[in-house]
Amino acid sequence: MKALSAKTLAGIEFAADLIRQAKYAVALTGAGISTPSGIPDFRSAGSGLWSKDEPLETASLHTFRVKPEAFFHWLRPLAGQMAAAQPNAAHLALAQLEQRGFIKAVITQNIDVLHQKAGSQNVVETHGSMKTLTCTQCYYKTDAAPYIEALVEKGDMPRCPKCGSVLKPDVILFGEQLPQKAWSAAQKEARQCDLMIVAGSSLEVLPVAGLPMQTLDRGGHLIIVNNDPTYINVRADAAILDDVAEVLPAIAEKVLNG
Repeated sequence: MKALSAKTLAGIEFAADLIRQAKYAVALTGAGISTPSGIPDFRSAGSGLWSKDEPLETASLHTFRVKPEAFFHWLRPLAGQMAAAQPNAAHLALAQLEQRGFIKAVITQNIDVLHQKAGSQNVVETHGSMKTLTCTQCYYKTDAAPYIEALVEKGDMPRCPKCGSVLKPDVILFGEQLPQKAWSAAQKEARQCDLMIVAGSSLEVLPVAGLPMQTLDRGGHLIIVNNDPTYINVRADAAILDDVAEVLPAIAEKVLNG
């Protein structure tokens, strides 16, 4: 563990106090919480997915429909990284805080299921997940694991066992609407919480990026933990610009053990 700066340590203390005082706290997480687990984020210079690929050409609903082979070629290495990934200390910290009653839900933009693997129970997946696949023609839904394994190991494109059509991962692609049930749940959590903890999100992708504003507009508090500033740092009670896998466990330790 690296030595944390005095500014970060002060932010950790203040954030822990806010969490202890909150009656209903929720977390909002983005790609940055999973990069310590070996899953690339989207916008980091040189390593982010969109520094290498054009999203509308690789991860769009149009590409999936017109050139599914190109989509799965792009997805194959990422799917392998997700399948091999394990929760890191930040995921575990949020799970511990939920288990002890300090946070009520985790809203995530991630599709990697690492929050659930860490032990979080109430997880709202605004962008879907890689857990399941759905047929584009007959809508047969199935567990993704064996198909993703075949994709990663052999490059086999998932096909429906019922009709032979292409199976689509149940994740939200560019040009696709958010799942209504998850989005409604995310908005409900944002509006009823008195504290939102944003962890590892650049808050650049709408509409999820607007959720912290819904909390603030109702008088709630805001903690941000991210390597880089977000558009709303100026409104945050605590904005900690540091490694989420170092900071969240330190905050949890303060909350749980003083």
